[in-house]
Amino acid sequence: MRSLRPILAAAAVLTLAHAAAQAPATYTVPAAAAANIKRAVESPARPADQRARDADRKPAETLMLANIAEGARVVELAAFGHYWTNMLVEAVGPSGHVYMVDMPWIERFGGEPARAFDAAHANATFTQAHYNQMQLPTNVDAVLIVQFYHDLKRNDASESVDTADMNKKIFAALKPGGIYLVVDHNAEAGSGWRDATTLHRIDPAAIKSEVTAAGFELVQDSKLLANPADDLKQSMRAEGLRGHTDQAVLVFRKPAR
Repeated sequence: MRSLRPILAAAAVLTLAHAAAQAPATYTVPAAAAANIKRAVESPARPADQRARDADRKPAETLMLANIAEGARVVELAAFGHYWTNMLVEAVGPSGHVYMVDMPWIERFGGEPARAFDAAHANATFTQAHYNQMQLPTNVDAVLIVQFYHDLKRNDASESVDTADMNKKIFAALKPGGIYLVVDHNAEAGSGWRDATTLHRIDPAAIKSEVTAAGFELVQDSKLLANPADDLKQSMRAEGLRGHTDQAVLVFRKPAR
């Protein structure tokens, strides 16, 4: 009778290989990260499912680009899910504040968790407002909108945002030298908003044009989340692609003068 040992050994190797392929990649905070950012990313209070996404999202590097300092006052647009909010409240500390602002249509899946987050954190405030009617605090240090700019133009006119007006509100809210960070899934060059409601992508040139028109200067077009293997033709939700799209990481600044 043929021995089963080689077969079982081979099966064990395949099982271990499969488990390794399925395990999330490890993520290490860069040595150059400030203490407050390291504390935020490594916080044991962060949910395990969010920490598992860090290798793909590079949170410490992103917060460094946004210049998030201890005591900073930060506006987070489209905060629902709270991947970034969980880190921001830790990064700014008790002397800082995080202002979460979600559009009303997000209520159906993000309203209650956001109110609960607000209630649980003294340095966080949740507001639900259309971005063309929102009243932002003034003299803030940074504004972040991550993977949501493409969602601002929608088929339902009541849910759609006049981005020129929104960007002006953000400009007015920031202190001189303040940072406006935009991260989104890249669409093909020259496509503008064409793929926003179908592939959930946007041409980064469209973002740059709109934001600089409001008075901002583009200070960095980072390749932090670049993925040359993404052909930009599939939905960002496509199986095997989600979480691995080619993304623009754009750092704008309100001029100091």
